[in-house]
Amino acid sequence: MSGVLSGIRVVEVAIYAFVPAAGAVLSQLGADVLKIEHPENPDPLRGISSYGINKPGTSGPNVLWEVMNRGKRSVGIDIRNPQGLEVLMSLVDQADVFITNFMQPARAKLGIDAEQILARNPRIIYGRGTGHGIHGPDANKPGFDALSYWAKSGAAIASMSSENRYPALMPGPAFGDIQGGMNLAGGIMGGLYQRERTGKGCVVDVSLLGSGMWAMAASTAGAYSRGTENIEQLDRQRAPNPIANIYRSADDRYFIVGALEGDRFWPSVCMVVGRPDLIADPRFATSKDRAVNSEECVSILEEAFASMPLARIAEALDKAECPWAAVTPPIHPVTDEQALANKYVQMVEYPGGTSLPLVSAPVQIDEHTGTLAAAPGHCEHTDEVLMDAGRSMEALLELKMSGAIF
Repeated sequence: MSGVLSGIRVVEVAIYAFVPAAGAVLSQLGADVLKIEHPENPDPLRGISSYGINKPGTSGPNVLWEVMNRGKRSVGIDIRNPQGLEVLMSLVDQADVFITNFMQPARAKLGIDAEQILARNPRIIYGRGTGHGIHGPDANKPGFDALSYWAKSGAAIASMSSENRYPALMPGPAFGDIQGGMNLAGGIMGGLYQRERTGKGCVVDVSLLGSGMWAMAASTAGAYSRGTENIEQLDRQRAPNPIANIYRSADDRYFIVGALEGDRFWPSVCMVVGRPDLIADPRFATSKDRAVNSEECVSILEEAFASMPLARIAEALDKAECPWAAVTPPIHPVTDEQALANKYVQMVEYPGGTSLPLVSAPVQIDEHTGTLAAAPGHCEHTDEVLMDAGRSMEALLELKMSGAIF
């Protein structure tokens, strides 16, 4: 395995999506990620379907499992078994990073809390993913991204249209988990750099709540500065800048015009929609004029764009060098030329001729993306990893007989 983290060993004791997503990022960057799974009760994510993904009767790999665990190796260890815990600790001895999202009471009971792992290996980077942070009244409450990242950060309310009776649900499965996982991976990279300078390990903490709040940081500061609960929610019919707005074409395609420099691009947009008379119209001549007469301006642009197919709009906006983008569904990156040119999506092949498009973590170092690989089968690499760590086949058989490993 190549990459900036080549030679780094990560031990992952985590389930579901948040911390495993961090492991997937570290794996893509070249780390050898050992996913520790219970021999009889594997990570529940192996069997979970969400948002209509992997409906019963469909074939192919489990999407959520593959996204969060691509490129790892699975090692079956029962860490509740004293012999199993010692096997885990022998891997910790040789590891650079340990990551977990087990809650504190469980970590302490199992013997894998930060103090216990660092006592065993003082140079290790201990990555701890939590729902709400390690302090405060919610420190030991379960956290999922729909709750901690989405609902409690303000994102659900901020995404709520004035036409809706309820706040918006997350746009897809593991939306906050994936963002939180990237944050944790970045923190671990910082921890590894600090170790190079000091020779000592450290504890890196990232929570879903903190990740959601970070995503909403501008809105939180804005609401405070306004003395309100929320920032002013944009209404596309009364957009403060009508040429930074969403519209629909004649062939029922949505697109967003992003002309934040309104006065610079207003003449170009007027030419695009075939209305040069609007350029000097006193109702719309300046950004201030357009803001005051926003509803009327939006209505005129809406009618004009609705008479044009998207291809024609795209050609005209591109020619005018006006920022814009088509609104596309989640399948779009699979065939998008820009995404493919930058290796943002890679097709991973599976036995039986099936394949799955996996999105790369959004970081490249020296233009190196890393080659994505399939997620491991349950306990697939137990013998391989433990024999590489110095245990004989006879020792492995004894551990298997005791139930410590699989």
